Amino acid sequence: MPFITSQGVKLYYEEAGAGDCILWVHEFAADYRTWESQVRRFSRDYRCIAYNARGYPPSEVPEDGSVYTYEHQRDDIKGVMDALGVEKAHLVGLSMGAYAGLQFALAYPQRTLSLVFASGGSGAPQGDREKFARDTFEGADRMLREGMAAGATGLAMGATRVQLLNKNPRGWEEFRRYMAEHSARGSALTLKNYQALRPSLHVYKSQLRQLDVPVLLAVGDEDDPVMETNIFLKRTLPRAGLWIEPQTGHGMNLEEPDEFNRRIAQFLSAVERGAWRKRDPRANPAQSVFMGDRPSKPS
Repeated sequence: MPFITSQGVKLYYEEAGAGDCILWVHEFAADYRTWESQVRRFSRDYRCIAYNARGYPPSEVPEDGSVYTYEHQRDDIKGVMDALGVEKAHLVGLSMGAYAGLQFALAYPQRTLSLVFASGGSGAPQGDREKFARDTFEGADRMLREGMAAGATGLAMGATRVQLLNKNPRGWEEFRRYMAEHSARGSALTLKNYQALRPSLHVYKSQLRQLDVPVLLAVGDEDDPVMETNIFLKRTLPRAGLWIEPQTGHGMNLEEPDEFNRRIAQFLSAVERGAWRKRDPRANPAQSVFMGDRPSKPS
């Protein structure tokens, strides 16, 4: 089995294809396997690398909770790239992976060709922080107490996951089964030290305004916990576009794989052609709808 070592932790990865690199960074409830529809499509034209985060077997599951922070997850992206000889990459992250990808772009913009920020932003609004942290710790304790099978079933029936069940029961059952195979300890430590403690994206407003990286923000319109944050990011990131998929929840790539792939392909094509531009300053929402000179008063 192929592994690289990042910050002293062994990470499992798989790769396919050749060309410019796309690095696929999974969400909390998923792993490298849930990118299969994307890797099959994009490995025709790109070098695709998908890996399991620390705490997700067959990657190593450290015992020390302090090595599960967002900084460690961010720098694991760099660790994978360094170990596999990737100087620059397109990043596609979902939820937890989207947050890590955006943090990577802020820290290493010179190594980020573009970023797909999909279903990201849970717990970011300041008014949600306390409840988000409390719910996250409760979920972690339940996984440790009852095991991953119970935790996976509970999460898979959540308000932003039933959309997958309704659209694709077979795909939903696979998603639930994959999650049930995760490490309860690794998942709990990820929840407590990464998910619950990561800073709100709102505190990075000034840095986000300066980030000169093409970004596609992708969100389902029934993924209520992240909707406001994506609107904030659209208004803040200078080279961001916002795609909202109707009647879709959190696992966009599983719910709507064809549309997810199409949108990413369209985005990457625009980036490579130099056509994913900064927002025109004339599109400032504070600007008057009438851009021309004011007419003189009649005499």
